[in-house]
Amino acid sequence: MRYVRVRLLALVLGMAFTCTVAGGSISTAQIMTRTTQAAFSCMQWMPVGICFWLRCSWSGCRVRSSLKVGHYNPDLVVAVYNELGANPWNEVRATLGLAQETAAEGLLGSLLGVTAGSGSNRTEGRARTHTNLIFREADAIGHPLTRLPVPVYTCGSQTRPFVPYFQSSLDALSWRHALPEMLYPASLVPGLREVGASPLQTWGSVYPRTGWLVQVSEPKAGAVIAQRAGDIVTRRYQPHVYVPLAGSSASGQRMWPPGALIERKPRTGQWQRLTPDAESGCDVFGDDDRDAVSSWGDGEADEGGDYAWTLWRPYQCCRRRGQWFLYHVNWMAYPP
Repeated sequence: MRYVRVRLLALVLGMAFTCTVAGGSISTAQIMTRTTQAAFSCMQWMPVGICFWLRCSWSGCRVRSSLKVGHYNPDLVVAVYNELGANPWNEVRATLGLAQETAAEGLLGSLLGVTAGSGSNRTEGRARTHTNLIFREADAIGHPLTRLPVPVYTCGSQTRPFVPYFQSSLDALSWRHALPEMLYPASLVPGLREVGASPLQTWGSVYPRTGWLVQVSEPKAGAVIAQRAGDIVTRRYQPHVYVPLAGSSASGQRMWPPGALIERKPRTGQWQRLTPDAESGCDVFGDDDRDAVSSWGDGEADEGGDYAWTLWRPYQCCRRRGQWFLYHVNWMAYPP
């Protein structure tokens, strides 16, 4: 079985490296390369404590210890894009794009009036519409690096590579019509759950978690919509069509996974832009750029409105050294 997995991984990587990359898109090979380049900055690996285990054999029982470490993992590739079925991740577009277009032409088309290519929903000052109203699709897909062999003193991930945890095309009722998102208090009360510091400086509200946003800046709009997708998949029992991040620990270790993603809280997750203009570090959305010469993301807008980020989330773990886990001691808080 392990041999089959290795061959399958080699086949996927081979396809990725031979893929021709179109403008405004990104391949699996590029995602892996850009994520690796940012690992030193984004992982923030450090020893945080110690775990104690009870190990028993025919000769008796004894307590053993193992180092507890903490670091960020690249869990998801979150893509925000304009045209239905046109995820900027090449391999995902090739495999899931046709299914999304088929769904739009079938059930979604008959019930919700969705048509393929219906992402062109930006209006600027048209009569009887909001100014700078933007609509984008979004996908949250398992990062291709999440199930590579885990080195010693590193933690596994809750996600599996290439698994679609969220696709807005399948969540069309909530993503396009805000049902029942508009009933949340954060959707009704201005200033709650803002990406930024409301009311003087905000990129937009996390709620309602839909594809619609009033925002003059394309990059900021993409960032807020990515935050919404991340908010959904890192929580359980949300009124959306999705798969929550709730995987078990990697074999041979005890893991403490991260909690729900919260805007402007780097302790819950950080973002690394993959395209356009890849970043070599991680940050949270919502910078106050009112006094800056240029707005956040200026010069980095994609002509098609397509963006992709890696979502890095903090984990803690220790290596298994016995049959039974006893307790753990942290000598520092993580993330710091």
